[in-house]
This record gives sequence, structure tokens and C-alpha cells, in this order.
Amino acid sequence: MRVKVAPGSARPELVELGWRQFLVKVHNQAGTTSVLRGTSSQARRLAGAMPDEVRNLWLDLQMFDSQPLTRTLSGLALEYRIVQLYSRDPGQREATVTFDVGQGTQDLGYRSEVPILFTIRPAQSVPWRVRDETGAPTVAAFVIRDAQGRVYPSRAKRLAPDFAFHPQVYRADGEVVKLPAGKYTVEYWRGPESVTKTQPLTVVEPAGSASQNGGPAQGASFQIERWIDPAKFGWWSGDHHIHAAGCAHYMNPTEGVLPADMVRHTLGEDLKVGATLTWGPAFDTQKRFFTSRDDLVSRPPYLLHYDVEVSGFGSHQSGHLVLLRLKEQIYPGGSSYEHWPTLCLNTLRWAKRQGAVCGPAHSGFGLEVNSSELPNYVVPPFNGIGANEYIVDVTHEVPGPDGTPVRAVDFISTVDTPYVWELNIWYHTLNVGFRTRISGETDFPCVYGERVGLGRSYVKLDGKLDYADWCEGIRRGRNYVGDGRSHLLDFAVNDVRMGENGSELRLSAAGRVKVHVRAAALLDEKPNPERGRRRYEEQPYWDIERARIGDMRAVPVELVVNGYPVAKQSLVADGALRDLMFEATIERSGWLAVRILPSSHTNPVWALVAGKPVRASRRSADWCLKGVEQCWSQKERFIKRDELEQAKTDYEHARRTYQRLISESEVE
Repeated sequence: MRVKVAPGSARPELVELGWRQFLVKVHNQAGTTSVLRGTSSQARRLAGAMPDEVRNLWLDLQMFDSQPLTRTLSGLALEYRIVQLYSRDPGQREATVTFDVGQGTQDLGYRSEVPILFTIRPAQSVPWRVRDETGAPTVAAFVIRDAQGRVYPSRAKRLAPDFAFHPQVYRADGEVVKLPAGKYTVEYWRGPESVTKTQPLTVVEPAGSASQNGGPAQGASFQIERWIDPAKFGWWSGDHHIHAAGCAHYMNPTEGVLPADMVRHTLGEDLKVGATLTWGPAFDTQKRFFTSRDDLVSRPPYLLHYDVEVSGFGSHQSGHLVLLRLKEQIYPGGSSYEHWPTLCLNTLRWAKRQGAVCGPAHSGFGLEVNSSELPNYVVPPFNGIGANEYIVDVTHEVPGPDGTPVRAVDFISTVDTPYVWELNIWYHTLNVGFRTRISGETDFPCVYGERVGLGRSYVKLDGKLDYADWCEGIRRGRNYVGDGRSHLLDFAVNDVRMGENGSELRLSAAGRVKVHVRAAALLDEKPNPERGRRRYEEQPYWDIERARIGDMRAVPVELVVNGYPVAKQSLVADGALRDLMFEATIERSGWLAVRILPSSHTNPVWALVAGKPVRASRRSADWCLKGVEQCWSQKERFIKRDELEQAKTDYEHARRTYQRLISESEVE
């Protein structure tokens, strides 16, 4: 059985950046009921194409096989199918279109393909007007769909700054969007602090002008509606883990994308700080953007800054590391990444010496447990790339810039892995007296490719936004984390505010404390049962819908003491900022935090009773000790021989530390 193709009588006309449908007349002499496939060498995706191929990849092609048609041929002697063609370019372009009904059915004499010279009419130019809540020009995200649900521009024909793995594109006020005449629905937003809105758009083809230059300008206006603005109160959003190469990004026609492409996305998501981390893929290409200063594409208060994730090289098998506020990006001894240490703590020793702010990435990976309790005492496998060696490194201090010992680990990353996995290890290490903070991340476009800033930190700063100060705020725990759909501002215990004066409240004796937080959340009035019922191991891991109380437009705000909720209030999730007060009895030294789980979480405030250190749980200390043994059983084989003795010494230090903490703990 062979397929032969001949051109039909329809005029070969297309429209720039739009779709046209053509009937395909099928003489099915063999009576096959296979799928009729249409392909074209000009219709391959741009993402992944070689640079010299891009110009010729101007076509997109889709077979229509939805109702009233069936996916396969009917077997009748004569029937019709529909092929849909999209053009990236105006003017005249030639494409070769091929049809087959399965492997080996192409005609041996190339009669299954037909070259067609298309005349392509230009699209209409639509000036985009985008204003923020103050009326100022801005950048926002837009999903443009036609009546058939097709997204514009075609994802197959996108290159940066538009990402082929997104339905949305990011456009600024004053830019021109080219669209064919027709009716569209435009969904738009500007980060999680805005309200997602939808409005219709009609593009008209003026008589007598479209075939020449696309016709006169037709405007489209979009007004961003914000429901909260933490920056007005000094809380600056940031995502400490986004990438410009690797994962969903293409490696051809370029090795990743440019700073100008990334900043368009951070602007469009109203993300004040975008820490763009160079890592294994395209390391040698992307490393040229590191300067230890904000990139020149930054538009204060929107900062794009290049730093490093140890991933795909070095100590990554023991857990990926985020290294922020670096002065030098390459470990001494080479110019790339092949020579880096295989022990995380050795990487941290180098980074902390230059004043970096450091912590494990996507913390929950390798810490999976079959439990939804928090905290729980199941020892995880420690076999992944999250906060695994953290269980060792958190016990260490290393020399800082002036030689003074500092914590080896400043934070663990949250929001981009299941919350039970990432918070459990954090709670346990807090319970034995360590003071690691948390920071929110997306790991874009690896863990999440939907958009930058799905996981965020909101850092309180007293003056203007500065990248080094923002990182320092994370180190001091002057931040809360979340999905941006709920907010926990100004958390304080008695008169001690989170992140100030060491976050330390000193009590002469056990007693009651008062807790204050300003909280806000926004839920749709109508619940999303499918999203709300997902298991915590399913994405999105942190999402305000999963915190909803039943069918109410409300979420629980919990006061947590030493890992356990001790008080709870219901917060109406209508976007309004409300002052909440809690009281709790502090019997012995410990830590307090506030959370809306799984949507947002503050850093701790420590309450020290009679000057005693935090030893809140013997079981936590025992869990940590068992974690060290389990981690060593999984990671020893990844450590290079010349670092092995150092690793043994560092792990033994952790064992002895936890053994001491077990003996010092007064309560189980």
C-alpha cells in the first residue's frame, strides 16, 4: 500500500501568524482505517533546531481529527480530511507537504509529497497598551486564543523571549502584537499578586489594505488589577532559583536564552528579584553573564542577578546547592565545572569564605516518606538531590570572609517540592537548636516550567531594594515564603520581629507569649475540587487552593511551636489584609512560626527560656542521627578519593553533634 499526493484546486494562500484550513480529498482504494498523517520538513519546531535551519522552518502543520471527524480514516473509498497550516512569515514561501498512513506507506517515487508555493498575507498590527494598578506602563503575561482554542503565536514557531513550553507570552506597553483578522480571547495577569482577567479581542482586516502592509493599527488595552502589594510595606518578592538554560529551555539554536529574555519574564510576573543560576547545561556559555553585580538588563526595582547552582557537576549527587551573592563563580583550580569538589561541605567552605548565602535546592528530593504527618519520624532514603547532605552540613561552622566561623548552611529551599518532605527535615533540625532559615524557589524551568516565581521569598528591607541586602535578609530569616497567593507580614512574638535582633525572644521563665501577624489570602469564590483533592506529592506542591477549608472561601492560619500547630484561626481569603493575634504557653526554649499550609510559611522566632538553648525534642535529635547514617550509606560512593577522609571527618562530626544533642534533650 502506497500513498500518492497531488495538489488540489484550492488557492495556496495562508496568513502570517495565523491558521488556514484546507480539505484533503482522500481516495482510499485500499480501504485502510489507519491515521492519515501530514508532515512537512518546514513544519518542525524551532526550539531545538540548528541555527542554519531556523529561516526555513516557517510552517506549522496539524491534522484536524476532532469531532465530527474521527482520528482514523473510515475505510470508505472516498472521504475528506482537514489539514491546518500556520505561517510564521508573510510573502511567498515554499513548503513540501507529505502524507502517509503509517511507516512504509510513502510512495517510493516521492509521489507522497508535493511542493507548494504559498502566498502569505500579512497579519494585522495591534498596538498593546498594558498599564499597572497605578496607570503606569508595564509588562504582563498574555494567553491569546482563537475560537478553536489555538494559542497565538504558535508554540512550534517560538524562540526567545517567547518560550515554546508556555501558552503565554510576555508583552510590554507600547509593543505591537501581530494577529490575523478574527475574534480572540485574551487571558492576562502579572504575577500572583494580581487578579487573572479575561477579555475579548476582535481584530478587523481593513478593506483594501491587508494585502499590502497589514492595515492600520488597531489598539488593545489591558488594565492590571492588583489584590495586594507587599512591596508597599517593604516586603520584596524574589525567586532565588531560575535558569536560562537546561531542562525545558532549548540548547539549539542557542545554548539557552539571554538575560534580556529572562528579565521580560520576571517583569511580567512582577518578580522583583530573579536569581538566574548557571548550572551544568550550557555552563560555559551562560557563565559569561556572571559579573557579581546586577545584570545590565535590570530595571530597578526589578533585578536580574546571575549566581550558581551546583547541579550536574561537583557535589550534586549529595544534594544540589544554591550559591547566592558570589564574588567568584568558578571554584579554584579550573575555568569550568569539571574540577569542583564532590563533598557539599567543601563547596560551602569555598562559597562562605567569599560571603555567599547558601542552601540546598529543591530540598524534598531524596527525603520522600510514606506519611503525610508533619513532623514525622520516618527516616527517608537520603538518595536524591535535595537537602540530603544538609543533615551533616547543618552541624558545621566554616570560616567566613574575615575568618570568623559562620553557619555552613543559611537556608533550605522550599515551595518546589512536597511540603512534608522539605519541612520535616527543617523542623527536626530547628528542634535540636540549629537556625537554618527557609527561602522559596521555583527551579524554573525544571521542577516547574509554567512560569518564574511560582515559589517566592518575600524579604523585608528597610531601604531600597538591593540584591546583596535581599540575600542577607534570607540569611537572617527576615522573610516568609509561599506561592504568592497568601501572605504573612510582620510576624512578631511579644516585641521581637522575625529577622530582627537574631529573631530571639528571651524569657526569664516559662510563660505566655503574644503573637501578631498580618495575613491575607486570595481564593476564587468557587472551589476547585480537583486541585484541592490532590495528594501532597502531586504538583502544584504549594497552592492556596489546597489550603481551602471545605467549600468555604477561607484558609487556616496556624501558630506552630516546635513543629506542631498549637493554635489556629480561620482567615477569609478575599484578599483583605487582616491583623491576627495568637497566644501560646512556652514551657521551655523553642521556636515559633506561622503558616498557611501549603501556601505560605514564616521563618522562626526563637523563644529562649532562662537562657537555655533549644533542645525541643529528643526524637528529633535521634531522627537526625539516623539520617546521618542513612545519608552516608547513599553518598559515600560519590565522593572522590582525595576528599574521602575529609568526608569521613565531617560526617563523624555530625554524628557526635547529634549524640550530644540527644543527651542534652530534656523531653522526648
